[in-house]
Amino acid sequence: MEKQTILRRALTTGAILTALAGMKAQAQSQDALLDKLVTKGVLTQDEAKELRDEADDGFRKSYQAKSGMPDFVNSLKFNGDFRGRYESFFNDQAAVRHRWRYRLRFGAVASLHDNFEVGFRLGSGDATAAGGLLDPISNNQTLDNNGAKKGIYIDLAYAKWTPIQSSSWNWGMTAGKMENPFVTSDLLFDNDYTPEGVASQLKYTINAQHAFRLIGGGFVIDESRTTSRDPFLIAGQARFDSIWDEKQKWQSTAGLGVFTLTHDENLLNGNLPNINVGNSRTATGRPSEGFNPLFADASVTYTLDEFPFYAGKFPIKVGGDYLHNPAAQNYKDGYSMGITFGKSGKRKTWDISYRFRELQANAWFEELVDSDSGAFYKSVSGADFLSTSGQATANTFYAGTNVRGHVVKASYSPWDTFTLGLTYFDMDAIVESPIGSGSHIGRLQVDAIWKF
Repeated sequence: MEKQTILRRALTTGAILTALAGMKAQAQSQDALLDKLVTKGVLTQDEAKELRDEADDGFRKSYQAKSGMPDFVNSLKFNGDFRGRYESFFNDQAAVRHRWRYRLRFGAVASLHDNFEVGFRLGSGDATAAGGLLDPISNNQTLDNNGAKKGIYIDLAYAKWTPIQSSSWNWGMTAGKMENPFVTSDLLFDNDYTPEGVASQLKYTINAQHAFRLIGGGFVIDESRTTSRDPFLIAGQARFDSIWDEKQKWQSTAGLGVFTLTHDENLLNGNLPNINVGNSRTATGRPSEGFNPLFADASVTYTLDEFPFYAGKFPIKVGGDYLHNPAAQNYKDGYSMGITFGKSGKRKTWDISYRFRELQANAWFEELVDSDSGAFYKSVSGADFLSTSGQATANTFYAGTNVRGHVVKASYSPWDTFTLGLTYFDMDAIVESPIGSGSHIGRLQVDAIWKF
């Protein structure tokens, strides 16, 4: 017992000094030593866990004393990423367009006592993209205007409470400006969209192989000074995740959701950032169709133990999704299907994927969907599905709904912190503007991403 007490004190003191010095490799060596002592029978698993907990608590108290952090803060973690991008647009009817862009995001997450979490993230953004209103579906900033100063804006600001955390049940609520809680594709939401409102996430782990999830949320789309009929997004989604064999080679996920936009008659381009096109609109600029789509998705992943020129286990994923808006009279469906080999993000990993997608004009609200998938429009007033109010430029590219085409991606991560990516979009408008004018766009993106 005396030997273990001396060992405990030594390890705890060493952990504190190691953590304060920022010596990650030494901390890992300490964990390896504890594991070795368990293997040798010197310590039990419970004793090793106790030692780790004491070391963590000792570091927390020492860090709090040095930084002035309140004792009710369990941890404070910083995170961020920088993406540099070159992209070009190819079209037979217009000159090839080139541009350079960047995306910068930096934030912090504080874990508090009583299962609370508070987080924020700052991000770059383009205020010129929507007549002075910030783009809600992109953090991209274009390099132009003679090196003019660029803005930094609030990208996330939220509080989360997770009162139920057990081996079977997990339930939490989030309020504020948050990461999108729903599992969807870019048929519904751009990857950079961060909704504002309240969300609830419930997970029931049936056993080690199967889990069921319920996700719900209510989000503010716009607040009006002249009416109480503000547009809201109200949605719910159920999901089922499974592992089908002991070696975890076969995995699947499937989901079904309902997404509703209330008071869509007030989704005027003059009230909201006007980035995308596609929806049918009345002469006054109001959407002529409602938005109440059903969204279903499913995918299956098979994992190989190894694959040439790939570090670790190699996943192969096949999946698709389908969107149907019963509130619309026409152009009310969307779908995509594709396959992905590998998964980048870790050292010496890569991925290659292909996907076909179609999103008809009124399947969903144009200002929420992917900002990269679009088509060429020779005119912005030649068809009733175009949101012409506020759009002044013809003979150019617009993203949104009313598009179909192919997306090919490839990424490689030589290190954990760095990923190179290549994406090519081969897209057309489903209904051209004007009819028969041609709408094909080839869009190439080359990305360099550093995460920290």
